[in-house]
Amino acid sequence: MLTGKNILLCVSGGIAVYKAVALTSKLVQAGFEVKVIMTESACKFVTPLTFQALSRNEVYTDTFAELEPSSISHIDVADWADLIIVAPATANIIGKMANGIADDMLLTTLLATTAPVWIAPAMNVHMYDHPAVKKNISTLFDYGFRFIEPGEGYLACGYVGKGRLEEPEVIVDTIQSFFSQEQILKGKRLLITAGATKEKLDPVRYFTNRSSGKMGYALAEEASKMGADVTLISGAEGLPIPSNVDLVKVSTAEEMYNESMTYFKHADIVIKSAAVADYRPKNISSEKMKKKTGNLIIEMERTKDILLEMGVKKEQQFLVGFAAETNNVEHYARKKLQKKNADMIIANDVTAEGAGFAGDSNIVTIFHKDNSARKLPLLSKHETAKQILMEIVLKLGAD
Repeated sequence: MLTGKNILLCVSGGIAVYKAVALTSKLVQAGFEVKVIMTESACKFVTPLTFQALSRNEVYTDTFAELEPSSISHIDVADWADLIIVAPATANIIGKMANGIADDMLLTTLLATTAPVWIAPAMNVHMYDHPAVKKNISTLFDYGFRFIEPGEGYLACGYVGKGRLEEPEVIVDTIQSFFSQEQILKGKRLLITAGATKEKLDPVRYFTNRSSGKMGYALAEEASKMGADVTLISGAEGLPIPSNVDLVKVSTAEEMYNESMTYFKHADIVIKSAAVADYRPKNISSEKMKKKTGNLIIEMERTKDILLEMGVKKEQQFLVGFAAETNNVEHYARKKLQKKNADMIIANDVTAEGAGFAGDSNIVTIFHKDNSARKLPLLSKHETAKQILMEIVLKLGAD
């Protein structure tokens, strides 16, 4: 029984609404608190009273029916939800969601929420296969929405094929698995580094790289959601600090090294996602360097290799490094894995579309010290972070 978790069920108009009725009943039986929003079309198949009786909560059907003066309904219920399920999700609703349309209570609430949203499509097999619907689903996936794939079988229209709303029992099992994993890192201390370092040349100039820190921040945020005690050492700027994460700001590679080694000894899991400078100017001018005739030669010296030293000193720590490459990705990732004595290397080709610096998506391959590897498709950085963390949990459980 998963008491205390709030599920907002958004019901759009299709014959599969009858399954949403059964889903509501099963969610309540499983211990969830359930509230329901219905579109006008959904109300033509099943009355709101049915969902009210099963959920034991008021059913929302009209954005402008503000029964409680102290709150705005669609904002209040959007904030209330721990998870939102859109089931059934028609082609019409999916299209509107993908294009940011908010012309009813359901759509307005979905734009206002920060909770995870899962979409369970239900429609004719040819509609589900239409390029416009596929494009809209892809757009929503890129936005961070997740899908509960429809099943195959006899459809109300008479066709046999993919388009049936997934069975309520399967949806409930999926939700239960989601929440049971929510605290899988509880009690673990995670150290994560993120962003680029800046190596000073003079008071106005420095050397840096194109790392935005978004991947490291996504890892920190998702690890915190999973219950971990997270310390984030960051050289990134302009990113919102993840909730319940201890942020340590640094600028140079030397500062990153000092702070990382301080926290390293107490960490259970270390993820080195920062792009730390390999070299820095040997001589730093205290005054702005003036232009001179001809070329300028700057002597550079090596910085400390943080991942290498962690690999030498690690005891109980599970050590993860990143490898941003432009060619021979697997070769360099496996070489780094061995040389740095890491447990896992996350590698990507930064020249690939969707996997470069500063973007919100990534394409990575996870390499393990047992020579196994797992390639992830194009995902948002937050979804990539979840997959990486789950892979770490699986490896820790196997050891």
